[in-house]
Amino acid sequence: MRENNENIVWHESAVTKQERRTQNGHQSFILWFTGLSASGKSTVANALFHSLFQQGKQVYVLDGDNVRHGLNHDLGFNEGDRKENIRRIGEVSKLFIDSGQIVLTAFISPYRQDRNLVRNLVEEEEFLEVYVHCSLEECEKRDPKGLYKKARKQEITHFTGISAPYEKPENPEIVLDTEKNSIEECVEYLLNVLKQKQLI
Repeated sequence: MRENNENIVWHESAVTKQERRTQNGHQSFILWFTGLSASGKSTVANALFHSLFQQGKQVYVLDGDNVRHGLNHDLGFNEGDRKENIRRIGEVSKLFIDSGQIVLTAFISPYRQDRNLVRNLVEEEEFLEVYVHCSLEECEKRDPKGLYKKARKQEITHFTGISAPYEKPENPEIVLDTEKNSIEECVEYLLNVLKQKQLI
């Protein structure tokens, strides 16, 4: 049971989010990459990360596997734990936005409700959902970690696309098709969108 929070008071920062953005020379926001395992979320996010970093932007990648080594090491893959995983990442991403940085998150995040929860944590222009589209068949062909093979053998339970659902975004800000387009083409497209929206 949670303790009473009535004695916890928000402490305002001596430096505002806008002041940090001004110093950094760009807006702060989340690019939330969602899609099936092996769709290319982490690959595209890291390629974009490198490009933005080379341009002098304050940017960081939060990757699903990496976060589960530390912050979320206590969570499994059932529906409840998946929801808590995304909730925590949403709160961390909000801190990155407040710090004036660009945060790129690469998580399967299979449930629309959870992605919308994160969207509602921040301002309207601070969350861009990026649907990394790739068919299940192609993802299974790629299977870089051998997870689909294990899931088909029922060695892994609650595996998205096989034994657990994936709810596609209904109105994502950005759609990337990693079956038809190269990583370089996806990154170029993302950079153009961010420039058009005057985020960078």
